[in-house]
Formats: sequence, C-alpha cells, structure tokens
Amino acid sequence: MDRRRLSRQELIRARRGDGFVGRDGELAAFRADLARDPADPDFRFLHHLHGQGGVGKTSLAQRFEQMARELGALTVYVDESVHGVPETMAEISARLGRQGSPLKSFDKLLATYRERRHEAEAALAGPDEPGGEAPPSPGSMVIARAGVAGMGLIPGVGPLAGAVDTTQLARGADRLRSRIGARLRNHDEVQLVLSPVEVLTPVFVRELGDAADAVPVLALFFDTYEATGPLLDTWLRDLLFSDRYGPLAQNVMVILSGRDPLDRRCWADHLEHVTDVPLDTFTEAEARRYLAARDVTDADTVEAILRLSGGLPVLVSTLAGSRPGAADAVDDPSDTAVERFLKWETDPVRREAALAAALPRHLDEDVYREAVDAEAADHFGWLCTLPFVSERGGRWRYHEVVRTAMLRLQRRRSPRAWTERHGRLAEAARRGREERGSGRSPAGCRWDERWRELRLREIYHALCADPRACLAEALSEVTAMARYEPTAVRLVAETVRQAGEDGDEPEVRDWGTRLTAALDGPDGLAGALTALLAGPGLDAAGQAEIHRVRGREHRKAERWQQSFADFDRSLELVPDDADAVFGRGLTHRYAGDFERAAEDFARALDIDPDQAAPLFQLGEIKRIMGHHEQALTVFDRTLELFPQHGPSHGSRAVCLRRLNRYEEALAGLTRAIELHPGYAWAMAERGMTYRAMGRYTEALAEFDRALATDPEYAWAAATRGRIALLTGRLDEAVANFGLAVALGTANPWVPARRAKAHQLLGSEVQALADYDRAIDPDVPDIPRAVFQAARAGCLRRAGRPDAAREAVGAASALAPDEPVVRYESALLATAASGVRAAAPVWEALAPFWEAPRNAEVRPPYDDDLTGPAAIAIVSRCALSDWAGARTSLAGLLGDGTPWERMAEAEFGLRDLAALWPDRDATTTGRLAAVRRALLHRMAEAAPTSA
Repeated sequence: MDRRRLSRQELIRARRGDGFVGRDGELAAFRADLARDPADPDFRFLHHLHGQGGVGKTSLAQRFEQMARELGALTVYVDESVHGVPETMAEISARLGRQGSPLKSFDKLLATYRERRHEAEAALAGPDEPGGEAPPSPGSMVIARAGVAGMGLIPGVGPLAGAVDTTQLARGADRLRSRIGARLRNHDEVQLVLSPVEVLTPVFVRELGDAADAVPVLALFFDTYEATGPLLDTWLRDLLFSDRYGPLAQNVMVILSGRDPLDRRCWADHLEHVTDVPLDTFTEAEARRYLAARDVTDADTVEAILRLSGGLPVLVSTLAGSRPGAADAVDDPSDTAVERFLKWETDPVRREAALAAALPRHLDEDVYREAVDAEAADHFGWLCTLPFVSERGGRWRYHEVVRTAMLRLQRRRSPRAWTERHGRLAEAARRGREERGSGRSPAGCRWDERWRELRLREIYHALCADPRACLAEALSEVTAMARYEPTAVRLVAETVRQAGEDGDEPEVRDWGTRLTAALDGPDGLAGALTALLAGPGLDAAGQAEIHRVRGREHRKAERWQQSFADFDRSLELVPDDADAVFGRGLTHRYAGDFERAAEDFARALDIDPDQAAPLFQLGEIKRIMGHHEQALTVFDRTLELFPQHGPSHGSRAVCLRRLNRYEEALAGLTRAIELHPGYAWAMAERGMTYRAMGRYTEALAEFDRALATDPEYAWAAATRGRIALLTGRLDEAVANFGLAVALGTANPWVPARRAKAHQLLGSEVQALADYDRAIDPDVPDIPRAVFQAARAGCLRRAGRPDAAREAVGAASALAPDEPVVRYESALLATAASGVRAAAPVWEALAPFWEAPRNAEVRPPYDDDLTGPAAIAIVSRCALSDWAGARTSLAGLLGDGTPWERMAEAEFGLRDLAALWPDRDATTTGRLAAVRRALLHRMAEAAPTSA
C-alpha cells in the first residue's frame, strides 16, 4: 500500500471519488478483476476506456486508480505530457520513486542517457573507422525495425518510422555508431544513445518487477491515449506480449484511456486480451443518481440539467457543482456552455479568473498568476477544486470540453482582452526562456527541456495573440529545432497546430497539421523542411537555413544529389555561409569526392578560420588521400587551437604511423584515449601501430581492448583475426574473422582470410565456402582474380581438376599477370603434365621472386593470398634451382618474418611434393630439407598459448 502521507491534491481527488456516481457496471468489473489472483486465467491485465470528449474517461480512470489503491495496489498515472518512450519510462519511475518504490538502476541509466544523448551530436564531424563501408549490421537492423533510431541523428525518422527504409536507417545507425564512439566513453553508451528504448526498457522492466513484488497489483494508467498511442503502441504491445525486453511481472496491469479505439494495425493479434470499456453519455438514470448524490433533487432543476447537459458527464458534473435550487437558476439565456460552468460562482473576480486561467494549456501557480488579474492572484487553491480542473505531475489542466468552450467565449467576447492576456503570457514565457538560456549556445538552449517548454509556451501564446505577426517566427523555430534537437520538431509542430485550433486561425492550424503530417511521411524531417520553404515572410537567410538543414538530412540518407542541390541553393542565397560550405564538404567526403571536399573545407576556413570542424575535416581528407605530411600540418594547427580535440590527436597519429614514426604515433593515440576513454577507433589504431612495429602481442591486446569497448566493432575483429593468422593462432583467426562476418563487414578479404586459415588447418570444404563468399558478385571492386585463383587451389586439392582449371581460367581472364594467378596456373600445369613440362610456367614467375624492400608492413587485406617469398621458394624448387631456393629461404627465415609467411611456403612445398610423385631421392631429400627448415622456424615462431 501507499507508504506515505497523502498530498493535498490526492485528498481532493479522494473526496471526489467518494462521491463518484454512475458507471456501476464498469466499476464492478474492475473491482472484481483487482480481486483476482494475477495467475488466474480470467485476470484481465489490459483495459481500454474510450469515448468522446467529456464522456468521463478521465474521471472513471481516476476512480479506477483510487479503487486500486484502496485495495493495496501501487499505481502510476501518466498523460499526454510525455512525448516518447524514454520520457514515459522516466515519468513512471519518478512517480514510483515518490511512492517509496524507486527504480534506482533505471534512474541512473536514464541520467547517463540524457547526458550522452547530446554529446553524440558533437561527434558527427569525427573520423570514420578504417576498413570501408559495411552493409548494415544485425544490431542496427534491429534498431531500424524497432523504429527507435530516430534520435534526430539519423534522417527521416520521428517517433513513427514505419515509412522509412530500414536498410537505409540501419546503415545510418552503423555510420553514426562508428563516429560517436570517439566522443562517448564505451560501447554501452554508444548503444544507449543509438537505441535508448532497447537499452533502457530491460532495466525498467526488471525493476518494475521488483516494485510489483511488494504489492498485489501494480497498475499503470495512460490517460489521453489518443495523443500518446502513436508513440507508445508498439512499445506497450511488446512490453505486454513479447519477451523482447524480458519477463514482465504477471501482476502488472495497464489501463489505457483515450478518445479513439485501439489501432488494429498494432493490436489486432492481441485484442482477445483487451478488456474493452466503451463509454457513452450518462443514461438518464445515471444522471439522476449523480444529481441526487449532490443534493440536486428539485424535479424542474433536474430536468433543466438533463436538457442542457445532454447527459455528457462533464456538463452534468459542472451544472451540479453549486447545487442549484431551482430551474431558473439553471436555464441559461445566453445558452453558452461557459455560463453553465460558472453561473453559480457569484464572485466576479473568481469568475474572471476561471476564464483567464483557461488560456494556458497547462497551469502551475506561477503561470496562473501571470494569466489572471492581480486581485485574483491568491485564488489558485480555489481554482484547483473546480470539477473540470485536474492535476497530474504538479501541473493542472482544464477538461478539454470546458477549456474549448471558455476559449471560444473569450475569443468572441473581447478580442482585445484575448490578445492582451495571451500577449502577457507570451512575454512571461519569453522572459523565463531568456533567463534560462543566459550564457548558453543555441544548441545548449534547445537541448534543455525546461528551455524548450518555455519556448513552446511562448510560441503558443504569441500565435494566439497575434498569429499574423508571429507565424513566421514560430515556423523559424521548427528550423532551429530541426538543426539542434530534431526530436523536438514534432512538439513545435503540435504547438502551432493547437494554437491555430484554439485561436480559430485556419492558416496557423493548417501549418501545424501540414508539418506533423510531413514528419510522419516517407521523408520525415526532410519533408517537414520542404513544407517550410513555402512559409510566410521567409527571407533569404531563412530559406538558406532550411536548405542547409535539409541538405544535412539528405546527406544522412545518402541522397547525395539532393544534398548538393540544397547546399548549393543555400550558398546562392547566402554566399559566405561557412556552415553551408562545410556541410557540402561533408557530403563530398561521404560521397567519395575528396578533392572537392578539401576545397570546401578550405573555403569554410577562409570564411571562418578558427573553427575546429572544417579544420579537422581538411586534415582527415589529406590523410585519406595519403598526403600525410600535409595532413600533419593541418592537425598540428587544429591542436594548436583546440588542444583537447581527441579525434585530431588520433588522426594525426595515423599519419605518423604511415610515415613510420611509430613511437610518436603511439603517444598521440594514447593522448586521444586519455581524452576519450571509450575511443575504440584509437585503440584499434594503436593496435595497428604495434602491428606495424612487429609487436604482435601488444597489438592483439589493443584489439582486445577495442572489442571489449565496442563488441560490434567488425573492423577490430577482422584485424585481430589478421594478426592471429600472421602469428599462427589459426583457431583464433577463424573465430575473429567469423565474428567480423557476423557483424556485417562488407570487406571481401575477411572471408578470404578465413578461408586461408581453414586451408592451413586442413579444412578445404570450409575454405572453399569462404572463397565463394568472397567472390560475391553483388560486391563491387573486389580482387576477384586473386580469390578465384585461391579457390582453384581448394578445388585442386579436393580432387576437382576441371573445376580448378575453370576457376584459374576465370582468374586469368581478369588479371593474367597477377602473381597468385600465375602461381596457381603453374601448380595446375604440374598436376596435368608433370614438373618438367610445366617448367616454362614456373620460369614465368621469376619477376615476382623478390619482395619489395623497406616497405611498411601493409595494412590488412591488401596483400596477396600467397606472398612473393612463398612463390620464390616453391617455384625455384620446382625448377631444381636449389641454390636460389636456399637464398630465398634464408631471406624468408630472417628476423621478424611472420609465421604466416613461412606457413605459406611450407604449404606450397606440400602442394608441390604431392604433384611431383616421380621425383628422385636427391630431389626428395632437398625438398624435405627446405620443409624441415621452415617447420623448425615455424615452431619457434608459433604462439606458446592460444
């Protein structure tokens, strides 16, 4: 039971509940349900109250809540003030906490989410992971299909993401994940920002179950569900009927109260579990009982109330509120609903206060004092006792039927007073907003929930006061919110729509409706921005900003041409807009046009020389293009201006590694990780630096660290597999390459390398399957000739010579001079005709016997599957050039040669021996000696433990 003293508001609600009359059948059914064991098959855990406005949905839901509490239940009540799933969970947690049942772990995770959510915005200009673009990872596809990646960081997505292509959305999530890893602290925080519902809900459900364990029933009430249903439907359905978020306690009950029936598209498969509670107006008998309970018994008076109210409960309640004693006290010459609501309040100050207090959408005492005249300032307590005023979460609101009527009366009665009062409320909100935003950036203001609330209040009242003068400014806030806090764009659009509705201004209402419809359409936020271009009073700067923000949205969706068109148009309107030039540069970068990207970043710096983002991106472009010395100069300038810029430390270090300045590179990467402890990209790059230095154990440790930070880091898994293969950890190599494949890497060298590991382990069938995967015809720009040649070796060893020759033929048609293609051709020629007859083919390999000297250790995946040293040793042995073979062997067995290179040569000698059955004893001995030397050094180089 509730373990605390009731508040004044709860006592008021309880007193109202004590006099609740009517709805006997609904109350009896709900009471019976509360009395059941939740394990009973007849226990109804999902109730839906619905009906027209004023029919008493909220009153009945509140009576249900009171009844549940009286029977020992723990209850939580939320309404339309929530605007998303995380906010709903936060509200439920806060209310449970105030009742002595806090969700501590959830609250801690929620606080982290709110902090990290905005940090992620700053990471969008950070470096990409190396290794190329991958298809969407499985995790991102889950996020996309759940429709919860629409954080404003990924385009075209609001709370309703059904019309968005999930592959596009998932690819955006993957790119975002790779880039915010530099700013956030660890993988868990990246996941929390990208998929808050998926991360927060399991913790919420677990702790909700702990709270439910202490009570017979935990009842969650969702009022005004017609407003929140589109945001909460899927989440609630999955919460109740799937295991997606973990097991929900069986004694959790959900009560939905709204105007409309449930959306069958979401709930159709579960309607048999829904207790449907349709509500209509009071029957005459119910209305009479209600009036009798309030001492309204005069027959003529009762008849007058029945006639005026039409049985609508809110009107019956209001007309009975002052217990009229005669029919003439009810009959209303003006025939306005407002006079019915207030006619028995004789104090003119209070009457006027009740009207004025209807102007704000929500009330607290401060807002009330701004709304009413000075003489009514102390009557807030009285207002809260009126039957059509209810409180939730410290805010009061009028019943929609009553408020609508009061607004209409004031608007018609005195347009001047209407304008003055709304103007006063708008001014108060503006002052509060400016005070709240003092010293903050435009982005920081819009990230602040309280600032946003004040800004929305200001927009609403300004539009009601003077719609023609204020509409353009209100619409400009849509653009500003789209730029800095896209998730709040819907709130602005809804505010505009409601202001138009309440102020009876069709143009304003239509704008709000148009914007919300666009947000729910296939283009999402980009569609809403398109609609804004037709807005009133839009000057060149305003148009330019819309094009700039829409260009960003198109870039996120990889609609390159539309993005370029928007940025170009923005610059036509405002030629020296550094932000637009920079945005176009990012589009060029991600579209792969690095030269033009560099031009735009340089131009943005000419306009505004001391900005971190274009300076860093210019350095990135120089690095990506291989101009490492030039990139170093740019990164040095960046760090001179912004010493704490972690991505610049990291990218500068990569340039140093490429220039063989390894110790300096390690120092730079260490500094980047100090600045951003969860910087998995920098950890992986430190691993690459250790690999280039031949310090494989330390390299593996760094990739382990990167994967521990971000378990979905496909490139890190693949590179760890590459190092494992280099050092002879074949089982680890197979496992890590397999992980990279499972995480969705598109790099064809990953399955090709796994195939090689399988070959060295003697698993030709698995190797052949991986080569088939690597040759995927749907993947562009892959070395198909190399993969076909390696595949031919698998087929040859599997006893399928015809298929092997076909594969070599396909490889030769693509790249006849590729060393591995010629090498496999020689082995096939030897198998068909013998070693002597194949001598010319082996001799053709002579140009590839010498490896490049003083070359940096190559990055992963760009070297041949059979290295030049192996080709030299095997071909010289095939030609009986034993002196040359010994020379090549001595070079191969020098210090620092990876185990893999020696294994390639030994593997090739095994192939040659199998194809040379008629060799003499001398040849056999010499081949065996070369193999023994290789096996001895391989044993020395092999890892001592897995």
